[in-house]
Amino acid sequence: MEPLKIGNIILPHRAVFGPMAGFTDAPCRRLMAQHGAGFTVSEMVSSRALVYGDHKTVSMLKAEPNGAPYGVQIFGEVPEIMGEATAAMEQYEFDFVDINMGCPAPKIVSGGAGSKLMLDPDRCGRIVEQVVAHTKRPVTVKMRKGWDADHITAVECAKACEQAGAALIAVHARTREQMYAPGIDPEIIARVKDAVRVPVLGNGDIHSAEDAVRMMQATGCDGVMIARGALGDPWLFERVNAAIEGLPAPKEPNLQARMNALRRQVEEMVEQKGEFVAMPQARSQTMHYMKGLKGAANLRRYCCTLTHLEDLDELIDAVFEEQRKAGLDPDDVREVPFP
Repeated sequence: MEPLKIGNIILPHRAVFGPMAGFTDAPCRRLMAQHGAGFTVSEMVSSRALVYGDHKTVSMLKAEPNGAPYGVQIFGEVPEIMGEATAAMEQYEFDFVDINMGCPAPKIVSGGAGSKLMLDPDRCGRIVEQVVAHTKRPVTVKMRKGWDADHITAVECAKACEQAGAALIAVHARTREQMYAPGIDPEIIARVKDAVRVPVLGNGDIHSAEDAVRMMQATGCDGVMIARGALGDPWLFERVNAAIEGLPAPKEPNLQARMNALRRQVEEMVEQKGEFVAMPQARSQTMHYMKGLKGAANLRRYCCTLTHLEDLDELIDAVFEEQRKAGLDPDDVREVPFP
């Protein structure tokens, strides 16, 4: 299998980590890259904020070298402002620019950005054109199936983006109306793949290696973008990559390895942002690590109260205690079941 490329960038793997507002900060991206994400992407950044020099926004762009290509995702609905924002970012270190045409959040779509763009393929093309004109780096696009059941526009939007110079297109196989409801439509990914020549990534509901392989076989897509499924489970990339590359499944991490990853991730968040900002953000990250554990409901309640870094150590002690009470000896070499 030929390696997957974005423009002139060769990706180490075909499973990549998708951007999520409030989650994909530098410590989270680094963790995913260490476990085999083919690329990582920043949380979305407002094109207007970049043009007006908002320093909080700029801090989100800091690249942390992590062994995988790194893209910055921008959003906006005005082609010229998207172009100016791209020019303003050229001074930073990153590998590619990603354009958000998929975010379903009301505050984003009410301004005409995110998945609202799916109603206007022509504007999608003009935005890509402006972004491409203002950067030397490859430009990628993340889109949805369409706006709603009456506006399934992914194929038209993808063609317009490719014509304007996009180097890769990721398709989340739901409409904006469906938000994140269960059930995706692999057929739309297959249709986009047939319509364009640039690489296409399939996105939505990938929680296992089997899901990823099934999506690639059903759609012919070139790779998969995993987002929520990898939270609390960065090892998902190792399992998916092995399945795609036809290698034996890797050994599952034991409880100690999982808690070590959690501890390091939150520690880095605190180092970078300070406890006051980092710990409330860490609550939702931490909850994902409780998946599949005995006593998970109690442990998740505990996650909601994290305020200081030492609270995390108490939570981790409680995790081990709950497994012990359930008759699982977390210190032995047996693996703790992980869904």
